[in-house]
Amino acid sequence: MPDLVIRHIDSLMAERIKALAKERQWSINDVVLHALRHGLGMASPNLFAETMLDPGDLTTLGGQWDAKEKAAFQEAVQALSRAPSSDLAKVRPRVLGDDQS
Repeated sequence: MPDLVIRHIDSLMAERIKALAKERQWSINDVVLHALRHGLGMASPNLFAETMLDPGDLTTLGGQWDAKEKAAFQEAVQALSRAPSSDLAKVRPRVLGDDQS
């Protein structure tokens, strides 16, 4: 598949693309492909037909997991997504040259 570079995207458009990617949990590339397909009247019922990658398919991105491993990982991710942020550990960013180890 050919690659294209799109230049001179205004900041409002770039922010909208990033917001959609975050909201839908898609890659920025998938958001742009989706927008282009719809804008050009080429929308497909299969959102990821071009890349054949479902962004939620962890086996494609990270190797092969058996059903038990995948279920355990998905359960952990769901539990974290439901946890209040106040229950999660606060992480202090490391500062270059800060040796407190």
